[in-house]
Amino acid sequence: MVQLILGKKGKGKTKIVLEMVNKEITSANGNIVYLDKGIDHMYELNNKIRLINVTEYGVSNADEFIGFIRGILSQDHDLEQIYFDSFLKIANLDSNMDRLEEVINKLNDISEAYGFKIVASVSMDEAELPESLKSKVIVSL
Repeated sequence: MVQLILGKKGKGKTKIVLEMVNKEITSANGNIVYLDKGIDHMYELNNKIRLINVTEYGVSNADEFIGFIRGILSQDHDLEQIYFDSFLKIANLDSNMDRLEEVINKLNDISEAYGFKIVASVSMDEAELPESLKSKVIVSL
């Protein structure tokens, strides 16, 4: 299942994601991974949460990002949740919004097939989101 946290840049999405992930680790039975475009939030995350700086791995397009997620999944059979901060940037969709729906649907299929949850912060207003994805919104700022 993919869940989305929406809002323009600077609206507080990251704070919500950090609070959510730190709360979830207290009751998680499996592993939680937090993907970001840097390590700025390293000290704000519980040390049981694995922080991955996606920019260190040369992910250059949305297809590579999906492959990257599959790679994480193949190495962690206890994966319970993945959090994406700055989703459009780390998935390289910020300059190619035409693929947003396709990529989120692929991620949703992967998460349902392997039984883990994805929460993504997306820098856009809900009105800009394709209609088919609006049911995935859990927070709109």
